[in-house]
Amino acid sequence: MALLDKIQSPSDLKNIPQSELPRLAREIRQRIVDVVSKTGGHLASNLGMVELSIALHYVFDAPKDKIVWDVGHQSYTHKLLTGRKERFHTLRQHEGLSGFPRISESPYDAFSTGHSSTSISAGLGMVAAKRLKQEPHKVVSVIGDGSMTAGMAYEGLNQAGDLKKDLLVILNDNEMSISKNVGALSSLLSRTFSARYLQDLRKEVGEILRSLPGIGNDAYQFAKRAEESFKAFVTPGILFEAFNFDYFGPIKGHRLDQLIDMLENIKNIEDPVLLHVVTQKGRGYEPAEKNPVYFHGVGSFRVETGDRVAGRQSAPSYTQIFGQTMMALASADERLIAVTAAMPEGTGLVEFSREFPDRFFDVGIAEQHGVTFAAGMASEGLKPVVAIYSTFLQRAYDQLIHDVCLESLPVTFAVDRGGIVGEDGPTHHGLFDFSYLRALPNMVVMAPKDENELRRMLVTAVDYPGPIAFRYPRGAGLGVALEEPISPLPIGRGEVLTKGDDLLILAIGVTVNEAVSARKILAETYGLEATVVNCRFVKPVDTELLCDLAGKIPNILTVEENVCEGGFGSAVLEALHDAGIGNIRVKRLGVRNTFVEHGARDLLRAKYGIDAKGIVRAVAAWFAMKSSQTGS
Repeated sequence: MALLDKIQSPSDLKNIPQSELPRLAREIRQRIVDVVSKTGGHLASNLGMVELSIALHYVFDAPKDKIVWDVGHQSYTHKLLTGRKERFHTLRQHEGLSGFPRISESPYDAFSTGHSSTSISAGLGMVAAKRLKQEPHKVVSVIGDGSMTAGMAYEGLNQAGDLKKDLLVILNDNEMSISKNVGALSSLLSRTFSARYLQDLRKEVGEILRSLPGIGNDAYQFAKRAEESFKAFVTPGILFEAFNFDYFGPIKGHRLDQLIDMLENIKNIEDPVLLHVVTQKGRGYEPAEKNPVYFHGVGSFRVETGDRVAGRQSAPSYTQIFGQTMMALASADERLIAVTAAMPEGTGLVEFSREFPDRFFDVGIAEQHGVTFAAGMASEGLKPVVAIYSTFLQRAYDQLIHDVCLESLPVTFAVDRGGIVGEDGPTHHGLFDFSYLRALPNMVVMAPKDENELRRMLVTAVDYPGPIAFRYPRGAGLGVALEEPISPLPIGRGEVLTKGDDLLILAIGVTVNEAVSARKILAETYGLEATVVNCRFVKPVDTELLCDLAGKIPNILTVEENVCEGGFGSAVLEALHDAGIGNIRVKRLGVRNTFVEHGARDLLRAKYGIDAKGIVRAVAAWFAMKSSQTGS
C-alpha cells in the first residue's frame, strides 16, 4: 500500500517512520506530476517544495500551528497531506480544489493567498493575535526568494524584528548559486548554531560574561560580534540579522533528515527566526528540472516526455502580438522602453529583452517600484511601456495616482490578462481594471476587440502625451488580418459594426465579438435588429456617438468583462446622464459585485452571462420575447 494512501491528515504523517519519508516524497511527486499533466498548474515550484512541506507537517501541529504559504502556488504537497488527496484530481477545475490556499477550502489553509510577499505580514499579525489571546501555538511563513524582491516583505521583517515576536520565516531559495558558493561549511555551521541546548548555552555564557567586573559587558559584546561576523562571512544572514532575526542556513531543502532536525531545533525559539532553505525547481521530474520556467505554470502535457498536449490550432495570443509589435516599434523609435515586474515570459517581452537589452527592465516582483521607475524615465523624455498583469497592477495603485497621473506623465500601461483568466481563480482574474483605471484623472483607458486593434492601440498609446492604458485578455486572438502600416486610433472614438433600430449594444474588448454573434442570433431567433458598437474606449467614452444613437434607439445594453460597479457600463450611464439624455432604458451586463471562482474561461463567461448566449438570454428576458421561429 502506498504511504500517501495512509495519510488523511498530518497526524497520520507523524506515524510514518522518518526513514520512510523519502519514499513518501517520491509518491507525492508522482501524484503531482500525474494530476498536473491533466489539469495544468504550477509544477516546477511544487516539485521543489515536497520535502519542506513534509517536514513542516511532520514537526508542527497544524492547524493549531499556522503555516502561511506566500503566493500559495507551491502548496500542492500541503493539500495532499491535509485531507484533500481524494479530490486532488479536481485541482484548478471548476468547483474543484483551488490552485492556491483558501481559508474557505480547509482549516489547514491559514491564510488565502495568490499574490506575492504577503506571508510575513499575515504571519506576524497571527503571532500578535495569538499573544493577545495567550495561545502558545507557532506561526510559520514560507516565502520564496523571488517574493523577497517586494517591499512588503521587508516591511513585515522590519516590524517583526521590532516587536520581537516568535515568528518563523522560511526562505525557500530555489536558485542554486548560494548553495554552490557556501557549500557544506555553512550548512554545518547553521545546524550547530540551531541546536536548542547550544542556544541556551549561548545565553548562559552571555550572562556569565556580562557579570564579570569591569570587562563583562565588553567581553560579551566582543564574543557576540565575533560569532555574528563569522556567520555573516559565510552566509547572507547579515541582512536578516539587521532586522533582528536569528538567521540559520542555508541548508539543503531536499534532505528530510536535516530539515526535520533543523525545524525541531528552532521551533521553540521565542525570537524572530529566518531559516534559509535551498531547493531545486522541478526536482524529481527531468523535463521540469531542465526547463523550470516553462513548467512554472504549464498546461496539459505528456508525462513521459514533458511535451505539451497539442490542442486545436489557434491564432497567436494577444500577448505574442503585443511582444511582436513592441519589437517593431522599438526598431523605429529608440526612446521606446519596456518595463515588467518578474514577467518577461508572461508579458511576451523575452525577444525584446534579447534584442534591446539596454531598453528592457525587469524590476522583479516590485510593481510599485516599476511604475514609479517608469514615471522617472517618462519625465526624462523616454516612452516607457509598463507590461503588467491586470491583477498585479492593482498593487501599484498609489503610484499610478501620485507618480504618473498627477503630472500626466506619458507612461503606457499594457495591461495583460484583463478579464477572466481561468483556472488561477479570484486572485488572478483581471476584473477590476476598468473601474480602478477610469477613476484616475488624466488617464485614458482602452480595450481592443481583436489583435489587430491591439496593435493600433499600442501605437496610439506610445504617441499619446499623457498616461494611457490598454487592457487585453489572456489567450489566442481571433485570427484577424494584421494591417500594415499600423494606424493609430482617434482618442475617444468608437465604431459602429452593425445597424438595427430595435436595440443598441455597446460592447468593449472581448465582448465585442460576443455581441456581434449575439446580434445574429437575436435577428434569426427573435427578429430583433441591433446596432452593435465597438466602443474601444472606457475613458473617454464616445459621448457624441452615444448620444446620437441613444436619441434614435432608446433600448441600450452595455456589455463588459469587468465588474459592473464603476466599469464601462457605469461610464456610459454617466455620459448619458451628464448629456441630459432621457427616455431611455439601459441594462448593464458584466460581473456583479462578487469574486469569480476558478474554472475554464468559456465556462465562467457562460456562467456570468457575458458570452453570446448570455447576451441573448438577457435581451430575451428584458424584452419578454418569444422565439419567432418556434412561436413559443
